[in-house]
Amino acid sequence: MRDDELLDLLSSPERLRERIAERLQRTANRPLGLAAGDEGAREVRWPAAVLAPLVAGEEGPRVLLTRRTPHLVHHPGQISFPGGRVEPEDPGPVEAALRETEEEIGLAPQRVQVLGALPPYVTITGYRVTPLVGWVEDPGDLRPDPFEVAEVFTVPLEHVLDPRRYVRHSLIYGDQRRYYWAVPWRQYFIWGATAAMLRMFLELLRAKVD
Repeated sequence: MRDDELLDLLSSPERLRERIAERLQRTANRPLGLAAGDEGAREVRWPAAVLAPLVAGEEGPRVLLTRRTPHLVHHPGQISFPGGRVEPEDPGPVEAALRETEEEIGLAPQRVQVLGALPPYVTITGYRVTPLVGWVEDPGDLRPDPFEVAEVFTVPLEHVLDPRRYVRHSLIYGDQRRYYWAVPWRQYFIWGATAAMLRMFLELLRAKVD
């Protein structure tokens, strides 16, 4: 699909929702392994799941994100999707992502229509993350956990579906140069695993269908 055709879908939430669900279903039916992740990622030690909520709005859908509090041990102050580790009591990644989302920002599971999952993303710290995409007509009154979440904000879906917004960066990690995606928006520097998952979502929607 051409990029202009993809952006045209934003004017029709129903068609967009159907398109996302259809593409995610195709992904689920393919024998994908650890198809995405940080190059040189260490062994997978923990399963995790995050939710990418797409919030409907009069000016078009928006992606909900959080900014982590600066005192956290892991990824302090970074932009992320709500979510976390899949615990033994969780039936699966969907339930884990919805539970963590409610705990972190107060978004009730019954307000989320889960459309499907992107391919797993493996982080350098050993997490095998399942990114779930959910549709939210009305998020209600959100209640961020002040210990974990410094801020909840949204980014226009049109922004993250524009490949021109993505920038490739690099840094030295240990003794290796590592490369990562960033998709800045206003004062927010969205990078690393979060930007990579958004890029995966973009490429999934852009991909030609056999």
